[in-house]
Amino acid sequence: MIKGLNHIAIAVPDLAAAASQYRERLGAVVSEPTEQPEHGVSVVFVELGNSKIELLEPLGENSPIAKFLERNPQGGIHHICLEVDDITAASKKLKSDGVRILGSGEAKMGAHGKPVLFLHPKDFFSTLIELEQK
Repeated sequence: MIKGLNHIAIAVPDLAAAASQYRERLGAVVSEPTEQPEHGVSVVFVELGNSKIELLEPLGENSPIAKFLERNPQGGIHHICLEVDDITAASKKLKSDGVRILGSGEAKMGAHGKPVLFLHPKDFFSTLIELEQK
């Protein structure tokens, strides 16, 4: 079902500072910040060739990332994103296997303009997993 690692998402309290850290200290190629109001975040992507690191900053107080940062003020790994060929087929299989899909249970458009869904962390060893259609 899974085809590869798309990205690892890290919640950060200061997106500009985090982007600078990756750019200046590690020599990384970092995208420009993009606001995604529908997800409650501002993001940058650190390019790694075959995958990415997504740095997330809350966009507003109701952002799920704001809640994460309340519990983890310095930031930390928020989720991993894995690629699948067919998000609908993956969703059906996972539901039939008893895996809980967060939100409405249906895929929605993600940061890359592709359908995504999130799997309940309690079903994957306390790790929030995002599936993205390849």
